[in-house]
Amino acid sequence: MSRRPDIVLLVLDTQRYDRLSCYGYSRPTSPYLDELAADATLFRRVYTTAQWTIPSHASMFTGLYPSEHATNQSSAVLPANIPTLAERLREGGYMTAAFCNNPLVGVVNNGLRRGFESFLNYSGLLTSRPNQAGAHPGLIGRYRQWFKGRLAALLNRIQNSFAHSELLLEFAFTPLMVPLWQTALSFKGNTPKSLNDAARLLIERRGVEPNQPIFAFINLMGVHTPYHPDRRMLERFAPEVIRDREAARYVRRFNGDVFGWFAPFSGVDERYHHVLSDVYDAEVATQDAHLGVFLRRLRESGALNRTLLLICADHGEHLGEKGLVGHMMSVYNELIHVPLIVRDPVGDFPRGAVVDHPLSLRRVFHTLLSAAGIASGIERDRSLAQSPAADPDSGIIFSEAEPPQNVLGIMLRRRPDLVHTRRFDQPRRAVISGAHKLIQIGEDQVELYDVDADPCETVDLAAILPERVEELQAILSAFVRRTITRTPLIRRAEEVDDPIVQRRLRELGYLE
Repeated sequence: MSRRPDIVLLVLDTQRYDRLSCYGYSRPTSPYLDELAADATLFRRVYTTAQWTIPSHASMFTGLYPSEHATNQSSAVLPANIPTLAERLREGGYMTAAFCNNPLVGVVNNGLRRGFESFLNYSGLLTSRPNQAGAHPGLIGRYRQWFKGRLAALLNRIQNSFAHSELLLEFAFTPLMVPLWQTALSFKGNTPKSLNDAARLLIERRGVEPNQPIFAFINLMGVHTPYHPDRRMLERFAPEVIRDREAARYVRRFNGDVFGWFAPFSGVDERYHHVLSDVYDAEVATQDAHLGVFLRRLRESGALNRTLLLICADHGEHLGEKGLVGHMMSVYNELIHVPLIVRDPVGDFPRGAVVDHPLSLRRVFHTLLSAAGIASGIERDRSLAQSPAADPDSGIIFSEAEPPQNVLGIMLRRRPDLVHTRRFDQPRRAVISGAHKLIQIGEDQVELYDVDADPCETVDLAAILPERVEELQAILSAFVRRTITRTPLIRRAEEVDDPIVQRRLRELGYLE
């Protein structure tokens, strides 16, 4: 290949690695992704840096852990002095374009859009349309562009306020608002349209300079709550929802209970917990079918053979394991062990290869800079293409989960008992080294798992292997000292001004 490759970073938002058949799942949920994986390098032990969208994407875009880039709350903004992947690639000569379905990346003003010449957003109050690069609109067309720009700026300020205001966020969870933003405001975006628009750019190259490579970032929300999979996939993977009215009612109730997306199961009929798992599988298969169309278009046009394609997830999803749902409050494998597949037209990533040693998802940043030929020596050393023997992290990786403060505030008002018993107000950190994974909750609780022999983390080995606990705690402590100066994760209990919440906190022992 004479010129530098096009680069596509395709993030399957909320996609569990263990629900893809190319990762050994018994149900055929991902035939098109499986076909691609057989012609690419598949990474089996990749761990995300955080359990939810904003800090995980910030890590992929900067190569840093959350405590380093400090973008770990919905109200946080990526520091201006930290260059992003898109900024680096744009400076390196790439045309940079985003096709984003997640409002936390495409709507909230957190700095994640920096460096993109074109950022198309498919969710929210005013979705974007593909840029007509090269077009020269007349007076009326220019006025329309000006008006749409001013309207978009106003609507983005309104939408952004929900990320900063706990009260507005809770208002969005009310029965009146939930149907509005889930449907009319396209919360999950438009998977087929975004993939179609990305394929058109990569194939037709409208507005791209001759011989200029393209960097395309694509975020898909197909498997994120709420669950509305294709009926054909429901018939195949979740037929109970079609034939059992109670099961269908359970899914509808879950889709409308946004608080239930991140709170542990409570007060819901346990007979239907498995239904969520089946409907999730149907969503995975639905999204995979859309991916199949996208991949076929790239393949038939020849675009795939000039493109380095990296497909990963930003995090996973709890579906009832350990009494948890959603992706707010843990660093268990259901959330932080993610899929990653690289198809490389040049050959740095061999076709059909499998990589088994543990790696951090933050190294997406270094990998794509290396593919573009603009990485520094240290950055090249951290590319996923490097052999285990050359791993500068020595196989030791970290994941950090700070409780999202706005969600935590809502939980304190609605279910302070859960906050207390499950310690949701405490940060969770994990360190993975070899077969072992240590989880530390707050300052005084640890869990240890052999994730090779026990990937579902069912047997806590902390009491059996105290020496290993001590060793990994020392590594984790050194990491924390190196990367952060701790700040309070939630408001001090004394500062809570809601008398009902104060009374409940007093009953739980938070207040004197």
